[in-house]
Amino acid sequence: MQGEERRNRLLQILTQSKHPISGTTLAKELQVSRQVIVQDIALLRANGTEIFSASRGYLLPQAGCKRIFKVFHSDEEAEEELTSIVDLGGRVEDVFIYHKVYGVVRADMNIRSRIDIRRFISDIQSGRSSLLKNVTGGYHYHTVLADDGQTLDAVQEALQKKGMLAPLQDYEPVDFWNHANGPAPTPFPHS
Repeated sequence: MQGEERRNRLLQILTQSKHPISGTTLAKELQVSRQVIVQDIALLRANGTEIFSASRGYLLPQAGCKRIFKVFHSDEEAEEELTSIVDLGGRVEDVFIYHKVYGVVRADMNIRSRIDIRRFISDIQSGRSSLLKNVTGGYHYHTVLADDGQTLDAVQEALQKKGMLAPLQDYEPVDFWNHANGPAPTPFPHS
């Protein structure tokens, strides 16, 4: 199988999956090394295809709506925050911070279920790493995906009721990314 044909097949596999697929699994399916998969993913991204890298593999973004929420909570409330989002039908695409020196520092999360939340919390509690929000005193952002705007409104209301939403400050940029595929999602709430 030639490179372009392989990359088309790779996209087809990712398009048909609603869950992350590991590089190893893709390599076996396409009968190439994992390094070839990494290079193919890089080429696809360079050509404008949005592909997320999660701890469990690669994933294409799902259709629907997205909204950025700026939030603030303690380490102990991280599970409650994520559970509030997924229980209402939201999917946590990422976590990012805005650092006054480093700018935007972002990590893919792709949390879609309580199982994903348990794995994430377990990894944090194991001491492998700490929450990214701690770099900025607890303030951070999540891009949340949902099938419709009403779901995002419900997520926003739930986070507001829990006192977890935080207003944007004047120094924070509204456009966190320069999207080639359209405008960036609107951060909520905005003060």
